[in-house]
Amino acid sequence: MALKDAFVLTYDRMCRYQGEWHTERKLIFPANVMLESKDEKLLRIELLQHKNVFNLRQPVLKMTTEEEKLLRFLCGKTRHIEMSRGVIRNGITQVKEGPLKGMESQICKIDRHKRLAKLCAQEGKNIKYVSVGLEIVKKSI
Repeated sequence: MALKDAFVLTYDRMCRYQGEWHTERKLIFPANVMLESKDEKLLRIELLQHKNVFNLRQPVLKMTTEEEKLLRFLCGKTRHIEMSRGVIRNGITQVKEGPLKGMESQICKIDRHKRLAKLCAQEGKNIKYVSVGLEIVKKSI
């Protein structure tokens, strides 16, 4: 059997309802299930043998090594990205706690209203984005 593990990746994000902020767990890739295998070709063959169980209208995509490294670093063994917190000083983001600490250079965009950061995973000409929770607790000039 080629399939080692199947899982989904999640992240924390803040949502405001009923007048308060709540931490919610969301799927990083809502329409995708991650399949871990040592033998990609054998896994594809096994999936095709069970196509009546799996809806394979969508292609099976291989994650690049850069994407895999980024997600393994952010998630660790939990397969979940915790909420990060930071400040903005003189236009420069400084993450004080959480998995984004030290990764400020990979943050492409911050949405302070939604408390989200978009990270860039780039390999060659392909750029992919991953949204993760980032709360900016203070902004100073």
